[in-house]
Amino acid sequence: MTITVDIEIEDEAWTTAEADAEALVWRAAQAVLDAHEDIEGQGIVILLTDDDSVQALNRDFRKKDYATNVLSFPSPPNPEGQIGDIALAYGVCAREAAEQGKPLAHHLQHLVAHGVLHLLGYDHERDDEAEAMEALEREILAGLDVPDPYASDEEGR
Repeated sequence: MTITVDIEIEDEAWTTAEADAEALVWRAAQAVLDAHEDIEGQGIVILLTDDDSVQALNRDFRKKDYATNVLSFPSPPNPEGQIGDIALAYGVCAREAAEQGKPLAHHLQHLVAHGVLHLLGYDHERDDEAEAMEALEREILAGLDVPDPYASDEEGR
């Protein structure tokens, strides 16, 4: 089954910083979907937006009044087969990439993969869940030539 990935760019800062942001997002989302051929559903919407918009979503839906890098909103079962929506905040993502010394393109692809995995039911609340999700992220990102995003985290443990 083909799953549509619709990408909406609300904040042009994304394409100013990464001219091929839309293609990067699509490739990362598609890599996750390709690794899960048994998915039931029709579509995912990914919104590249600003910090204020993500803060409003986080406040309204999670009761947390701050911007975060990525939010995932799995859809309840629906006749359209929508899997869910993802929103990414440019300012937070760009700041994190700079602080972590990695290209924004790599961080963007990591967060898209992370968000899509959440839509598919993966979580990281417990250590065993986090390890499984991170392992899958590493595998997917390696296929996109994105270095292990958790490598520096583990060196510090």
